[in-house]
Amino acid sequence: MTDKFIFRFVAAISVFVFVVVLVLNRHLIPAPSNVPSFVQYLPKLNAVLNGTCSILLLVSLYFIKNGNIPMHKRINIVTFCLSSLFLVSYIVFHYLKPETIFGDMDGDGTLSATEATAIGSVRTVYLVILTSHIILAATVLPLILLSFYRGLQMQVEKHKKLVRWAFPIWLYVTVTGVIVYLMIAPYYHF
Repeated sequence: MTDKFIFRFVAAISVFVFVVVLVLNRHLIPAPSNVPSFVQYLPKLNAVLNGTCSILLLVSLYFIKNGNIPMHKRINIVTFCLSSLFLVSYIVFHYLKPETIFGDMDGDGTLSATEATAIGSVRTVYLVILTSHIILAATVLPLILLSFYRGLQMQVEKHKKLVRWAFPIWLYVTVTGVIVYLMIAPYYHF
């Protein structure tokens, strides 16, 4: 396969995932009126998957720093699979569940003046973390896919150049995914 083909393939997957997330998150396709009971478990599953990926990324870094390429590859394959599972779970959750509003203590879908006052500046902190998380999650997907491909093909120099950017962004996204969950979890109303 040529680099041109791989680049186009990665671009196509990245755009497709972005469009699917956008369409389902904005409920451009109506969700079913009855939310399945399993949906309440997806945020916690997503946090566990993100936390596990954070740890695995650090373990992968440890193995490559110590020259253990086979373990580095295995750990990255597992991390890639878990991140893919996270993406599917994330899409399903945001398609099936109405948006949760940070600070909406009574679960009525709006943030009243009283609730906004009670939550204070913590909401701003949450929104900054969430915004950076979302932007970097969208940005990192093509970097992950390209670096994953380069690593599997043992194109070491190209892999290293990509990973310099992909690794810290991916790690940030997985860590902030857990933080976002911990911050928003009290406001889930199922």
